[in-house]
Amino acid sequence: MKTSIEIMMKLDSNQPNLGQQSWQSQLDQFVKANRQELAALAWGLHLQWGEQPDTLGIDLKPTPHFVACPKSALEKLNESVQNRLQEILGIVDGYQPEKEVLMIGIGFDHVHLIYFESNPTPPDCFEQVGKDVDSLLKQLEDSMNQMIKL
Repeated sequence: MKTSIEIMMKLDSNQPNLGQQSWQSQLDQFVKANRQELAALAWGLHLQWGEQPDTLGIDLKPTPHFVACPKSALEKLNESVQNRLQEILGIVDGYQPEKEVLMIGIGFDHVHLIYFESNPTPPDCFEQVGKDVDSLLKQLEDSMNQMIKL
């Protein structure tokens, strides 16, 4: 997993939204099929990152992979799009990793919020899945690349 990403997108692009509906739908299907593993990964990364204010991201280019999105990059992106991501920043600020899963899908000049309350909780999912973070990253990236076709 890359340790950081510089998010530089223009959400008001005049280019057509080729594939936007498709990639978002495919990403939603991936999340639905892997909720427990994603909750486990989110908790494992939270433990590794500690108080570091990164948000887990899924970058779809060139192939789907996980990235760490620093809060500063999200804030910079929000400024560049006339504060249209203010709600996402509010969710990031209020994120409760012991109960919720929060990720940001990044693709085709758009972001897609992935946010859900996990039952069982992310710590319980991490324990139940019984894999380390690196194994979860590989498993989930392999699964993403099989399920998400751009």
